[in-house]
Amino acid sequence: MLYFANVLLYYRNKTFVEDMKMKKILALLLALSMVFALCACGGSQAPAAESDLAYVQGKGSLIVGITDFAPMDYKDDNGDWIGFDADMAKAFAESLGVSVEFIEIDWDNKILELDSKSIDAVWNGMTLTDEVLNSMECSNPYCNNAQVVVVKSEVADQYQDAESLSGLAFAVEAGSAGESAVKDLGIEDYTAVPTQADALMNVAAGTADACVIDLLMAGAMIGEGTDYDQLTYTVSLTEEKYGVGFRKGSDLAAAFNEFYAAAFADGTVEEIATVYGVQESIVAE
Repeated sequence: MLYFANVLLYYRNKTFVEDMKMKKILALLLALSMVFALCACGGSQAPAAESDLAYVQGKGSLIVGITDFAPMDYKDDNGDWIGFDADMAKAFAESLGVSVEFIEIDWDNKILELDSKSIDAVWNGMTLTDEVLNSMECSNPYCNNAQVVVVKSEVADQYQDAESLSGLAFAVEAGSAGESAVKDLGIEDYTAVPTQADALMNVAAGTADACVIDLLMAGAMIGEGTDYDQLTYTVSLTEEKYGVGFRKGSDLAAAFNEFYAAAFADGTVEEIATVYGVQESIVAE
């Protein structure tokens, strides 16, 4: 009888121990499940990615990608960047409470520069092409423009329409609206150069018969009283509009639109435009 009692006690104790072990295991599993649940909840409630506006204000500077393109962006005698776009960029940066920094870029790589955050904006008389609109978050148009053919004045009367241009050798800025315009004409004899200023120099030097540049640049850079008084423009190939480009999805585009509307209303836009002779081309907000 005592033997059976001891056996019963043994199994009771064994069951008790196993139950305790099982309870510990269950408790551990429950604790782990709670940890995973908290991690999952924490992941779903993580703060949203920082806005582009907050990013720029956080680092305290707006980095603007440009090229040498008068009257929009060019250097004065002291080596400082000026021009309609440069001065507007300074005013926009001030409205955001940050400084502005200008970096010369390869125009053909402007989208890559934006996406890599080497720059925060492309602001350089940029035509709102389909490629630009699809690849960047663009502002509303702020300036009207056209692509025009520039030749030496002595031969200008020979090139007054698109059909007359087929035998010419062109220089165009790589990745520009001017290059697109030449391609649209079916012209294959052209050289892509780094800037529109280089394209002008090629025509002046005789290494190209013609170039295609922005009308606003032509108005400021060629003809009587300029360094290229032997050049003139003839055929207008396109009509287009300028905009500022930001990273795709950037809230800086909306911030610029708000800034431009206020600056246009208080006369700032026209005042700056008049300094550089582009007041007839600015877009009313």
